[in-house]
Amino acid sequence: MQLPLDMAPSVTRVDSLDSFRAAVSSSFVPLQVDTDSDAPFHATLSAAGADGVVFTEVNARPQLVRRTEQTIADGGSGFYKVSLLLSGTGILIQDGREIVMQPGDLSFYDTSRPYSLLFNEQFRNLIMMFPKDRLEFPTALTDALTAVSLREQHDLAKAIAPFIAQASPQLPQLPAVARTKLAHTSLELINTMLSAILDVEQTPRGPHEVLLQKIYAYINANLGSSELSPGSIAAAHYISIRHLHALFAEHDTTVSTVVKQRRLEHARADLTDPAQRGRTVAAIATRWGFVDAAHFSRVFKQSYGISPSELRAL
Repeated sequence: MQLPLDMAPSVTRVDSLDSFRAAVSSSFVPLQVDTDSDAPFHATLSAAGADGVVFTEVNARPQLVRRTEQTIADGGSGFYKVSLLLSGTGILIQDGREIVMQPGDLSFYDTSRPYSLLFNEQFRNLIMMFPKDRLEFPTALTDALTAVSLREQHDLAKAIAPFIAQASPQLPQLPAVARTKLAHTSLELINTMLSAILDVEQTPRGPHEVLLQKIYAYINANLGSSELSPGSIAAAHYISIRHLHALFAEHDTTVSTVVKQRRLEHARADLTDPAQRGRTVAAIATRWGFVDAAHFSRVFKQSYGISPSELRAL
């Protein structure tokens, strides 16, 4: 399953639980939805997105939503969700942790592992969903934040929640380029908030996690260098290349994959940034460490299903 690069705004109204199940699994990932209520079931899903980030507001009756081993097998792994509860209350359970969500709470969960969401009353929930590689941290760090109140972790969450709540309704009225910019800004704010939370996290981190965080920071700071390679990264951290590859293998990825994804992400942001219109596609590719423009165009289209020039023309 892959989120569209630029999702057209949509509003889906359903009047049965079966229709809602289908709509939820289509809008997010395969999920199991049940309710104990005998009342007629009504719900509305309002969705809009861009740049691989999708915002969906769910207004629905009481329900239990479960991401099970079976629904995970059906697809949709590899995404994070950031939930902003707008009204009602809910309970989120993942990784052995449980949080009672109140209006204004931001919470974080991972579609790659089972989770449950329980709502005992009518609710409105705004969900921001995006691929896991859009965060700047290894999963060893972000795994500690699932089913945790981000508002209680850092005051930044109190400032970011209103921005997301106000930005999402604006998306349907904006042209594609503006939607992309707003989606990218929202994601940058999430990265900033998580960075602040992880920096003040009191739980001692293992040496591998600390080293990984330093390596990711080094990669991000040197993406524009054509000399960035497993050898240069390993040398900068006084470890062997074999040790470097083993660290990334623990998280089911490779050094080269992470570097390529980070470079593509920054290049994509430049291509959709009106302030970068004066730069050619080749110049943007070079800026982020791609020495061959044709190779850049190929890997960009393989990753996003659209060429750099086609994205810029949107």
